[in-house]
Amino acid sequence: MGSNSSRIGDLPKNEYLKKLSGTESVSENDPFWNQLLSFSFPAPTSSTELKLLEEATISVCRSLGSDSEDLLEELLCCLMQLITDIPLLDITYEISVEAVSTMVVFLSCQLFHKEVLRQSISHKYLMRGQCLPYTSKLVKTLLYNFIRQEKPPPPGAHLFPQQSDGGGLLYGLASGVATGLWTVFTLGGVGSKATSTPELSSPLGNQSLLLLLVLANLTDAADAPNPYRQAIMSFKNTQDSSPFPSSIPHAFQINFNSLYTALCEQQTSDQATLLLYTLLHQNSNIRTYMLARTDMENLVLPILEILYHVEERNSHHVYMALIILLILTEDDGFNRSIHEVILKNITWYSERVLTEISLGSLLILVVIRTIQYNMTRTRDKYLHTNCLAALANMSAQFRSLHQYAAQRIISLFSLLSKKHNKVLEQATQSLRGSLSSNDVPLPDYAQDLNVIEEVIRMMLEIINSCLTNSLHHNPNLVYALLYKRDLFEQFRTHPSFQDIMQNIDLVITFFSSKLLQAGAELSVERVLEIIKQGVVALPKDRLKKFPELKFKYVEEEQPEEFFIPYVWSLVYNSAVGLYWNPQDIQLFTMDSD
Repeated sequence: MGSNSSRIGDLPKNEYLKKLSGTESVSENDPFWNQLLSFSFPAPTSSTELKLLEEATISVCRSLGSDSEDLLEELLCCLMQLITDIPLLDITYEISVEAVSTMVVFLSCQLFHKEVLRQSISHKYLMRGQCLPYTSKLVKTLLYNFIRQEKPPPPGAHLFPQQSDGGGLLYGLASGVATGLWTVFTLGGVGSKATSTPELSSPLGNQSLLLLLVLANLTDAADAPNPYRQAIMSFKNTQDSSPFPSSIPHAFQINFNSLYTALCEQQTSDQATLLLYTLLHQNSNIRTYMLARTDMENLVLPILEILYHVEERNSHHVYMALIILLILTEDDGFNRSIHEVILKNITWYSERVLTEISLGSLLILVVIRTIQYNMTRTRDKYLHTNCLAALANMSAQFRSLHQYAAQRIISLFSLLSKKHNKVLEQATQSLRGSLSSNDVPLPDYAQDLNVIEEVIRMMLEIINSCLTNSLHHNPNLVYALLYKRDLFEQFRTHPSFQDIMQNIDLVITFFSSKLLQAGAELSVERVLEIIKQGVVALPKDRLKKFPELKFKYVEEEQPEEFFIPYVWSLVYNSAVGLYWNPQDIQLFTMDSD
C-alpha cells in the first residue's frame, strides 16, 4: 500500500493490507499506521469501480475478523467514537461520512432477508456491551448532523499539502483515502444499484438521518428494549432545565428550535418526513414544543404540499404526511390556531387562485382533494379513514371557512352521494339478472355499499359537528348547504343516516324559510347577510347534541413489518455512495420504494 501502491490490481498482494488483516497485533504508535494511510489511492466514485475494488480485496476481507467476533464489537465502538468525538472540519468530513456509512452497511444484512430480523451480530453488539454507553451521544450527533446539513468541502480543500513522501496521517484522512479503505472492508455483497442517487447538498446530513432511522427501527432485543428508540423518545430541549427522571435511560438535550427549523426545511424527502413522524409520535417533549409554536404554517405547508402532489409521491410518503396531520389534529389548540393564520398566494395550489386563505381552510381543501384522488385512483380504505379522521378532529373548531373550502366539503358529499346511487343501481340490476341465471356469481355490491355508506355517514357527522359547535362562525358552509340542499333529501329517511340528518335538516329548513321570506332574486351578499342574521335567531336548544368527534392515531400491531422495509428502501435509494445488487434484495420488491 503506502505511497508506492495506487492500482486496484496491486491490493491483494499489498503488504500493509495483509498486515492489517493478519493476526499479529500492531501498536497504536507503530509507524505502520502512517504508512498504511499515507497513500494516494483514489476512493471509488462509481458502482463499476466499487465492484472492482470489492473483487480485488475479497481475500483481505475474509482474513479480517475471521477468527474473532469480538473484533466487530470493538470496530462498532470505534465507529461510534469516530462519529461522536471527531470535530467536523474540512479535513474530517469524509471520514465522518464513511464512519456513518460503515455502520449502515453493518446493519444492511436486513436487505437480504424477507422477514424482519429480530437478532443479528450487529444487533447484539449495538444493544448492549461496550457500545451501549455511546447510545445517547450517537443519536444526538446524528440529529445535529441532520440539523446542520453541512456541505462537503470543495475538491482539493485540504489543510495540509501533499508532501513528496506521500504525506502523513492527516493528509491520508483529508484526501478521502480512508473512505476507500473503510468501504473495502465492509461492503460485502455490493453490486450495481438500479437507480442513480440524486445529488445531495449534505451527504453527511443525509447519511446520518438514514442511520438514525435504521437504529430507531431496530427490533427490541429479547431481554432489552431498543436503546436508540429510548433515546429518541426521551430527549429534551436545551432550554428545559428540569431534571431527567432516573427511570429514563439514554437521555440528552438538543436545541429544539434548530431541530424544528431543519424539519421544516427538509420535508421534500421521505426520510425527513419519516423523522418528523417518529418524533411527533414517540417524543412527547418535541410534540408539545411543536404544538406551542406560533409559526406552525412553516411545518404544515410542506406537509400539505406533499399531499397535494400525491400523484408524484410514493404511497408511504403520503401515508406519513397524512398521519402527521392526524397527530397534529388531535390537539384542539392546533385546530383553533390554524384558522387564525392567514396565507397569501399559495402558488403550488393550481386548481384555483387562492389570494388569501386561512391555513385551516387550505388544510381542509388539500385533505378533501386527497380523498377525491383516492376515490378515483387508488381506492385505499386506510387513506380514506385517516383523511376523514383528520377532518373530524378539526370539525368542531372550523372557523370562518373560506367559501371554496365550504363548497368542496359539499362537493365531496355530492360525489359520495352519486357513487352511492350508482352502486345501489348496479346492485339492483345484478340482483334482477341473477333471477334468470344461477350460474353467474354476484359481485359483492353489499360490501361496496357498506364502505360508501360509512364514508357518507362520516361526512354527515363532520358537517353536523361544525353546525352544532361553530355555526355562527361559518356562514359560507350554511350557504353551500342551502345551495345544494336537494342532495340531502334522499338521506333524511335513510335508516343509516336518520339520526345524524336531524340537525342538518333543521338548519336547511330554518334558513330556507328565512330566504323565502326575503323574496326572490337575492344576491350572494344578501343571502350571506340573511344567514348571519338568522344564526342569532336559530334556537340552539333544538340542535341535538352528539358525542364529540375525536380520533387518535394508534400504530398497528407489529409496526416493524411496515417501517423496517420502508426505512431500508429509503437507504437503498438515497444513501450516498453505497451500492447493493438489486438481484440480492429480499426485504422489498424493487417497485415498492
